[in-house]
Amino acid sequence: MNNLCVVILAAGRGTRMYSDIPKVLHPIGNKPMLTHVIDTAQTLQPTLISVVVGFGREMVIDKVNRPVQWVEQTEQLGTGHAMQCAMPTLPENGITLILYGDVPLIDKTSLQELIDVASECKLAILTDIVDNPTGYGRIIRCDKQKIIGIVEEKDANNQQKQIKEINTGIIAVDNQHLANYLKKLNNNNAQQEYYLTDIIELAVQNGIEVKSVTVKEHYLVAGVNNKLQLAELTRIYQQNLAKELMLSGVSINDPARFDLRGTLNHGKDVIIDVDTIFEGKCTLGNRVKIGAFCVLKNVTIADDVEIKPFSHLENCTIGANSQIGPFSRLRPDAVLAENTHIGNFVEIKKSFIGNGSKVNHLTYIGDTHIGQNTNIGAGTVTCNYDGVNKFKTEIGDEVRIGSGTLLVAPVKVGNRATTGAGSVITKNCPAEKLTISRVRQNTIDNWVRPEKDK
Repeated sequence: MNNLCVVILAAGRGTRMYSDIPKVLHPIGNKPMLTHVIDTAQTLQPTLISVVVGFGREMVIDKVNRPVQWVEQTEQLGTGHAMQCAMPTLPENGITLILYGDVPLIDKTSLQELIDVASECKLAILTDIVDNPTGYGRIIRCDKQKIIGIVEEKDANNQQKQIKEINTGIIAVDNQHLANYLKKLNNNNAQQEYYLTDIIELAVQNGIEVKSVTVKEHYLVAGVNNKLQLAELTRIYQQNLAKELMLSGVSINDPARFDLRGTLNHGKDVIIDVDTIFEGKCTLGNRVKIGAFCVLKNVTIADDVEIKPFSHLENCTIGANSQIGPFSRLRPDAVLAENTHIGNFVEIKKSFIGNGSKVNHLTYIGDTHIGQNTNIGAGTVTCNYDGVNKFKTEIGDEVRIGSGTLLVAPVKVGNRATTGAGSVITKNCPAEKLTISRVRQNTIDNWVRPEKDK
């Protein structure tokens, strides 16, 4: 469709969200609902996407980083009024697809089918058939099953309320007809609003046959009005992502406890345990195992790596055949070569860990370069920060750092050097040598320990 325009209505506050954040900015999979809708609309390759905003306009524009045309609705007087605000941005000819910023899971397939039908008949609506239509506008058909109008819940009589075919609000319409019908809207209804759905009856009166496309899944057209509905759609969204990954070969131990908030590229025979969160752009190699309750954000992990439970990794790179965790934290710019071991309660930030090196217990490594086959003893701390400046620690190959060592940067430890346990290292340690820095141990014979009065 060379002359397709999309208008997304996103001006509502969403009072039932009980939030200062505009409703369309509440996230699904760490992406605002409105952004989901815009991204789907862009797959249709329209010539224009206009987004109608109202409440929190500046916040919406700031948070949604997409190339769209913003239209302001200063007063929220209904969907028809919102389209009246957007109409000046549309060309005279072509078809306009009308979407909603709080209907985040609408899919390209349904929309393309709707557009194709509208190209033939000038106006097509997307409908759904539900067991409980309460709260929705009903599709009114004549005896020959042709659509003759839509009646909103508050304006429907008892007979009309029994109809189970509902209006989703998603419409594709010829621009010339749309402009004509919008001029004729009125607010003579229970809500005293300008209903966009009234254009259906106007089209019928004008001799236009209105056709419909029925959506394949209810969730595709489900709107969000409160946090409960947001959570329900989020879980559907996550289960769909999990299904795609499993069909492409990933083993997910429990799809109901999987959470992807970005993109996940993967190799073969990847295993993901329960309650792991992926954020940003994550890449997993072949035969990677991710333990339970891990958080991974913007990570690149090579083949045959195991991330054990409760580990947090962010903006880091891990080489092949490495083991991380449990309870490890890798912060930004941590780069691990192949065959490395990072163990429990170890934090690494802005550091390189060489091939075969191990940092296994209760340790902080920051602003550090560690060579190959080096072992860092338990309780080691690189003292890299003086409150203003960061300083670098350099540890060579095949070094043995004794437990409880404090390395006061800037400092260098040469190849095959050893530090004694409990040392405070403030000067460079020469290669092949043992360096110990301890105070002399004394015992006070006549010392009396103070006690509280009984």
